[in-house]
Amino acid sequence: MAKIAIIETGGKQYVVMQDSVLDVEILKSVQKAGDKITFDKVLLTDDGKETMVGSPYIEGAEVAAELVKNARAPKVTVLRYRQKSRYYKKKGHRQPFSKVRITALP
Repeated sequence: MAKIAIIETGGKQYVVMQDSVLDVEILKSVQKAGDKITFDKVLLTDDGKETMVGSPYIEGAEVAAELVKNARAPKVTVLRYRQKSRYYKKKGHRQPFSKVRITALP
C-alpha cells in the first residue's frame, strides 16, 4: 500500500500521495513555478503498517510540495432575474487557485 497523508490548507482537507497533483486555494506566499512549499497541518499519515492520527495535527509532521502554477478557474456566470419588473443582473467570477505537486510525505 502506498503512503498517504491528509493535509489541511485553505480551510479544506486533502488526501495526498507521493507525486499527486492537486488544486488548492491560492497560496499567496509562493509566486513562481518550482517554488518549494511545506504543509505543516498534517491530520493523518499512513504508510501501510502504521497509522498516526493527530489531535488535531501531528506534531513535527510536514508534507513537502512544489508549485506547478498559479491560475484561475473557468468563469462562472451568475444571473439574477425578476420577471415582470425589468430587473436583470449578470456577474462573472473566476476563482484563483494554486496547482501543487506533492514531493515528500512524512
